[in-house]
Amino acid sequence: MTLEQIFQAISTNPNGLLLFLLAIPLATFLVNIWQDPQIHPQQSLARYTYAVLAYLACIPGIFAVTLNVYLFLFERQSIWKLDLIIQALPIITMAITLVLIKWKMPFEYVPQLERLSGFMTIITALIGILWFVDRLRLYAVTYIPFQYIIIGFIIVLVAIRYGWKKLF
Repeated sequence: MTLEQIFQAISTNPNGLLLFLLAIPLATFLVNIWQDPQIHPQQSLARYTYAVLAYLACIPGIFAVTLNVYLFLFERQSIWKLDLIIQALPIITMAITLVLIKWKMPFEYVPQLERLSGFMTIITALIGILWFVDRLRLYAVTYIPFQYIIIGFIIVLVAIRYGWKKLF
């Protein structure tokens, strides 16, 4: 089964994915209501629940962001052909879930959430490098010393990491 066949199957029957993606922010909202504000975040059981909910929201969201960047940059897909359930709803679910978690508890108290930002940094850097290589002509590489390319790559990684930490 190819990825295209999976997307076609989901597009013909989107109820399962739709239910899953709508249940995550709803569950986060319910945890926000049930969490006792008097309990210190480091001692709360809700922080592990938030970690599970963040992973459930962020993994499809990161996949959707990566898919969209690939389709728009490399495949030149028109924005008018965007599949809302597969390409947009996971990103919206991820954003709403992270906002709801941030509203109730700082991200420092949610265990292993920094691993998701590191994962997103790696994916962003790899897509940036692939896009750069895709746009680069071979004769341009011969005029640029390799150490400058490595230094530029490290600067891009540091900038992305700094921007991600400032975002949340």
